[in-house]
Amino acid sequence: MAAEATVMHLLKSGDHVISGDDIYGGTHRLFQNVMQDFGLEFTFLRMDGREAIERAIKPNTKMLWLETPSNPLLNIVDLEMAADVAKKHNLMTVIDNTFATPYFLRPIEYGIDLVVHSTTKYLNGHCDVVGGAVVTTTDELTEKVQFLLNSMGTCASPFDCWLVIRGIETLPVRMNRHEENASAVANFLVGHPSVNRVFYPGLKSHPGHEIAKRQMRGFGGMVSFESKGGMEAVGRFIRRIKLFAPAESLGGTASLAEHPATMSHAAMPKEHREQVGITDGIIRLSVGLENIDDLIDDLRHALEPG
Repeated sequence: MAAEATVMHLLKSGDHVISGDDIYGGTHRLFQNVMQDFGLEFTFLRMDGREAIERAIKPNTKMLWLETPSNPLLNIVDLEMAADVAKKHNLMTVIDNTFATPYFLRPIEYGIDLVVHSTTKYLNGHCDVVGGAVVTTTDELTEKVQFLLNSMGTCASPFDCWLVIRGIETLPVRMNRHEENASAVANFLVGHPSVNRVFYPGLKSHPGHEIAKRQMRGFGGMVSFESKGGMEAVGRFIRRIKLFAPAESLGGTASLAEHPATMSHAAMPKEHREQVGITDGIIRLSVGLENIDDLIDDLRHALEPG
């Protein structure tokens, strides 16, 4: 959030931002409940096509804010398309690349101007840091971001930075295992009698699969699904899991399960959540590095009806 707040201060009062509609709940809260009070204007939409984005552009539009895969529905944005629209209209592009990490997706290669990460997650990988990072692409942006970091005090501590650097040393090995396990989990959930839908870009049935396959070198370790039975089924699932821990974070070695509507996206208005598809039945899994047979056994037990 420190990284994202810093980036938003590159804008000025009266500027307009077009943002994805199913972004991380903390990002939505920052935009809707904080930055709007400082004079910024936001439009939230599904960035699944050029026409939708261009229709939302106003004379005061200055930035496109992207997430791909998105949190928690894992929707995919075509970055080449988004960057092309932005350049045509002289807009800055920013992407939260926390889910994919630089190992699976390198947005700058597709023309994105700024990349932000929650270093708390995969980059650190050991759940012992809270931090963020901003990756710049020009000397001008670097100078502006560094000035804001110094002026606002949003920089991370040296020790936390060291912990993230330590984590990055094992990033490729960890991400390969995360993806391997996540893919197996997603395929297990597909067709399960207690599951309505599964959200994972590695599935051929995912509407963004082909775009993800083209611009990513892997599909990541996050899987979301919609359980049948709403809140009652969600509560039963959370109480029954043993290997998956009920927690909001993600990207560590241990598997986690969380309920976006009451946890990571609780600050997002219920009307907006339901409009974009974050229903009360959605459960988000951060699939860790444990033995895949143990993970699937845990899910099988937790999803049993009654």
